[in-house]
Amino acid sequence: MDIQQRHSYRALTMATLAFAACFSVWTLYSILGIEYKERFDLSSTEFGLLLASPIFTGAIFRVPIGFLAEKVSCRKLFFWQMLLTAPPLFYLPYVESYSALIWLGFAFGISGVSFTIGIRYVTDWFDTKRQGFALGVFGAGNAGAAITLVLVPFIVKDYSWQAIGPVYGVGIIVVAVLFRLLAPEINKFYQCKNEHDLSYYIAPLKDLQVWRFGLYYYFVFGSFLALILWLPHYYVAAYKLSLTQAMALTLLFVASSSMVRAVGGWFADTYGARTVNWTAFWICMVCLFFLSYPPTTMTIHGVNKDVKIFFEVNVWLFTLLIFIIGIAQGFGRASVYKIIYDYYPNHMGSVGGLVAALGALGGCTLPIMFGLAVDLIGVYSACFMLLYGVLAICMMAMYMAIRAERYQKILKDSIENNFLEQD
Repeated sequence: MDIQQRHSYRALTMATLAFAACFSVWTLYSILGIEYKERFDLSSTEFGLLLASPIFTGAIFRVPIGFLAEKVSCRKLFFWQMLLTAPPLFYLPYVESYSALIWLGFAFGISGVSFTIGIRYVTDWFDTKRQGFALGVFGAGNAGAAITLVLVPFIVKDYSWQAIGPVYGVGIIVVAVLFRLLAPEINKFYQCKNEHDLSYYIAPLKDLQVWRFGLYYYFVFGSFLALILWLPHYYVAAYKLSLTQAMALTLLFVASSSMVRAVGGWFADTYGARTVNWTAFWICMVCLFFLSYPPTTMTIHGVNKDVKIFFEVNVWLFTLLIFIIGIAQGFGRASVYKIIYDYYPNHMGSVGGLVAALGALGGCTLPIMFGLAVDLIGVYSACFMLLYGVLAICMMAMYMAIRAERYQKILKDSIENNFLEQD
């Protein structure tokens, strides 16, 4: 292995570790939120707003950070972003109101822009044939949410809930320093002088397909992120599990979905990103159909007596279906970014940043809509009814896009072979 390859794998390793640390901070309210929900007696809608607060900041700043990543050193940008995340974490133990929690969530939500910076940093180190795999490995940093699920119970047991913020603050500073010391800087061998102006990076954002990719990512990443935040509460509320049991089952979902992303990148390289994405959508559609069905008792009036039929997705079937959805989403997340690289290899900061922002907005808006749906409909499975509808829209958009592309290809071939005359 030559020195360039060693640097590329070191860059990928450090970027993935840094992203995992940032992601663990970004999803911190998934566990802390349960404590705050009881402390402040929050409704499902208020709880959804609390979960969404850090996600909102990470979403809206992904677009400007994506443009900035095209022009400045992503290594330095990553370092300073991690340092900016630390101060609000140290202030977390002193918060005494719901509104203050929301504002603090906005503050440490800057950790969510790490994905956009990391994607731009990693793509400079790998050629086209290895992009799917490299982006899949980096995306496995989503497993950072598992750090929260594993670490928080130990912190609470040995110290208290108030210690969580400072521990995470120290941790993110340590990771930032290690990244600055060990992550290599892009050199002239990989990166030529960038003389493009802002209009060059904005131009692709006018393409409808970029926004369509964002819609796909809204589901495969946005719903994944929303489920990370919502599942611990769902297990506790719907199945009356303890918080420890809820975190363990959520950990299974997070870890499997994150780790499989690297495999999804390889599949996208080998079999085509669109094929992988379409298959992932269908798998999720089937699983969400069953998850959407609430516990139901049906009475059949027979000849001699009434027959009662009871249907319910028990906790083990629920966990199995969520596990399958997580695997499919992992493949889907990898395939979406492989598609983006195939179409826009020179715009991974701007286009990748916009798509990432739209996906993160899913993680921001879906928990709020989950809470509203549960409060309005009155059944816990309402959140999965909502996801079913979102996925149906994504699949219709993809189907129409595939039909349009096939039509354009047939038309082009016909013109080239003189079957049609072009005016």
